[in-house]
Amino acid sequence: MTVGLLGAAGPDVWAADTAADRPAVQSAEPGAAADAAPGDDWLHTQGNKIVDANGDEVWLTGANWFGFNAGERVFHGLWSGNITEITKSMADRGINIVRVPISTQLLLEWKNGRAAVPSGVNAYANPEIAGKTSLEVFDTWLALCKRYGIKVMLDVHSAEADNSGHVHPVWWKGTITSEDFYTAWEWVTARYKNDDTLVAMDVKNEPHGTASTSPRAKWDGSTDQDNFKYVCETAGKRMLAINPNLLVLCEGIEIYPKAGVSWTSTTPTDYHSTWWGGNLRGVRDHPVDLGAHNDQLVYSPHDYGPLVHLQPWFTGDWNRTTLERDVWDPNWLYLHKENKAPLLIGEWGGFLDGGPNQKWMTALRDLIVEHRIHQTFWCLNPNSGDTGGLLLGDWKTWDEEKYALLKPALWQHGGKFVSLDHEVPLGGSGTTTGVSLRDVYGDGPGDPTDTTAPTAPTGLTSTARTSSSVTLSWTASTDNVRVSGYDVYRGGTKVNAAPVTGTTYTDKGLAASTAYSYTVRARDAAGNVSTPSAALSVTTESAGTSSGAVKVRYKNNDSSATDNAIRPSLQVANTGTSAVDLSTVSLRYYFTRDGSASVNAYCDYAAVGCSQVKLRVVPLTTPVAGADAYLEVSFAAGSLAAGRDTGDIQLRMAKSDWSAFNEANDYSRSTVTAYADAPAIPAYTGTTLAWGTPPA
Repeated sequence: MTVGLLGAAGPDVWAADTAADRPAVQSAEPGAAADAAPGDDWLHTQGNKIVDANGDEVWLTGANWFGFNAGERVFHGLWSGNITEITKSMADRGINIVRVPISTQLLLEWKNGRAAVPSGVNAYANPEIAGKTSLEVFDTWLALCKRYGIKVMLDVHSAEADNSGHVHPVWWKGTITSEDFYTAWEWVTARYKNDDTLVAMDVKNEPHGTASTSPRAKWDGSTDQDNFKYVCETAGKRMLAINPNLLVLCEGIEIYPKAGVSWTSTTPTDYHSTWWGGNLRGVRDHPVDLGAHNDQLVYSPHDYGPLVHLQPWFTGDWNRTTLERDVWDPNWLYLHKENKAPLLIGEWGGFLDGGPNQKWMTALRDLIVEHRIHQTFWCLNPNSGDTGGLLLGDWKTWDEEKYALLKPALWQHGGKFVSLDHEVPLGGSGTTTGVSLRDVYGDGPGDPTDTTAPTAPTGLTSTARTSSSVTLSWTASTDNVRVSGYDVYRGGTKVNAAPVTGTTYTDKGLAASTAYSYTVRARDAAGNVSTPSAALSVTTESAGTSSGAVKVRYKNNDSSATDNAIRPSLQVANTGTSAVDLSTVSLRYYFTRDGSASVNAYCDYAAVGCSQVKLRVVPLTTPVAGADAYLEVSFAAGSLAAGRDTGDIQLRMAKSDWSAFNEANDYSRSTVTAYADAPAIPAYTGTTLAWGTPPA
């Protein structure tokens, strides 16, 4: 796998050497359409949700099966596994959509009538596709998916049919031009425009490239060839002109310039960097515009764990909170939280190592489940070099431990897996493990048989307040089917534009020193709404009061700026009117490491007990003025009463080689020797900035 600056490719893949079903479409003529009647399973978006034609929410939960993108030009595994058995097993196990990587080169071969019989199919193991061309194999497989209630997403994984084609950073290569790329998408869209088995198109897998590489993918408002935002718009509009019902997925890129920096910069530290395809920061300033069909747009980041690449955020005592705050929120999760558009995490997965990689996978799985984020797991294939797969090497036996981790992130209703098909249950006719959309919702919007409202939310409280905002939290409601969201009312007016999917909400734009009354109601997918929670009255802070319920005080315990230790003392003070759970609080002391040696952190004394103080040194992905790392201070447990502080927390940092620091220009350092408010040491409650200002 080729790794970029503080970013990484998707997983490497390698190739091996190497009964009666519904008839498939046999035609391989250029432009021939699949022989399927128009369906009712097309999808579109509403805010951050994907819904069906009735407006009922659906959840796309699937997996990747690669091979059509590679030199074999057909699914990997058919050299020993049976295509029908593998497909049926996916449906029985809850995979309701399969992302299929393919190449522009193969699509053009199909378009031009040059589909060949692939060598990677064992005719004895696969009599139903023996002697068929790669296009005929794909059509046979689509018919199987229709039979078993599975939907399909195509992904142009690479320009050329190449097992390592994903390493190339852009969508053109060699004789494959950008226009070829668009033409291939138009052709395959036209061929299957009447088949609602193929419901989504992922424009291009993992566009990437660093500040100094050429070519590389960028994201801005231009019409330049390397602007992936423009490519998403162009490809999307050309596909939607043919089939306006398709979901169009746009991935991110690798880097995005910091504020005030131009794309002409070749300095790595001028950019925010993350996984290939995972950087969607540019959407805030330059959202993809599909015109009249913008309700077909889904953003699709990729995310991986430390066994794929040891990114800086996997340093020290990281957890889901730090990942959400430092990586997922700024790069892509904000799109969901701000109700801008749906997300489908197109690739995530890896080996279960009983350690860091499994910890990351569990954290992301829990995020997916909590927010009902759409996802396609990487991958089915056991021959993915740095992730492994859901299947073991015989292409038949499932890795039960890995599947158990994934299973909560597969759509289930009443203990059965849910198809994205209104008629066909997941698993096909006679299944005992799956249901159809009609089984879940009935014939029209909502479920007419579900008339039970959720319970009223309880425990409504304010966790933070400023002069212009109030943050609320509450205890989750219960429902006979599922709570789909919450509505927050200030007085008698609903203040949230879309249902709140979690159990917290921040109401902004308020007047200082003003009392507000809040209630919360729960709702379910059938449209039933709970009675309101008990009312809560909250008064905003006076104008000029520091934001958040906590603040940080600091003093410097070391008069020398050039010795071999950094010695800050800190206090956390609760400036709110209710207790603060210290386990949700974290602070960041920004500094420069002044060399390549690793930095260790120590607690010398803490009034709350050093055993309750957690420390980790985190290198910045891109250094800023006054800092290339920060010391994160968090707490194992404890509660801080309103108006109280933690008392002294005396800390020390030293390099592994005991060489000297130069603290003179460190962002968070000052020369004060008595405790004073320290806005240069920001504090967070959960993922929310509650105090101070991080360096730009």
